[in-house]
Amino acid sequence: MATKTNAVRLVQQAKIPCRELFYDVDETDLSGLHAAAAVGMPPEQVFKTLVARGEKTGINVFCIPVCCELDLKKAAKAAGDKNMEPVAVKELLGLTGYIRGGCSPVGMKKKYPTFFDETCILWEEIAVSAGARGHQMVLPPDALARLVEASIVDIT
Repeated sequence: MATKTNAVRLVQQAKIPCRELFYDVDETDLSGLHAAAAVGMPPEQVFKTLVARGEKTGINVFCIPVCCELDLKKAAKAAGDKNMEPVAVKELLGLTGYIRGGCSPVGMKKKYPTFFDETCILWEEIAVSAGARGHQMVLPPDALARLVEASIVDIT
């Protein structure tokens, strides 16, 4: 059994019901679709965490289903910016404290504006990274959004 990540500890401290799922990591396939298949959940219910930089707003965090792509125009509009570009993978650890394939919306190094795709509310619970590759946490999207102070918007 893997050790508790900071993200899981923060969720538990907030008294949010949470299940943890673990899977074997394939270093050649860090995709969210692989993670969804590995934990046996529909890709629409497993959310990936993406980090992007706005022209005016700086760093923003977006959580979207692993089967979808972030619409950068919608993301910029949601963040109140004109342009939004994904950050380079090499910047991820320094900005968030997380590596690619293990980036969680919970427990980042700094508090960034966070946005969840509106489809999250279609589910009683969604899966997001628990902050480590091969480790997902499954929890109610509304409680998760409150914890990270996320806006629920159309970004796909």
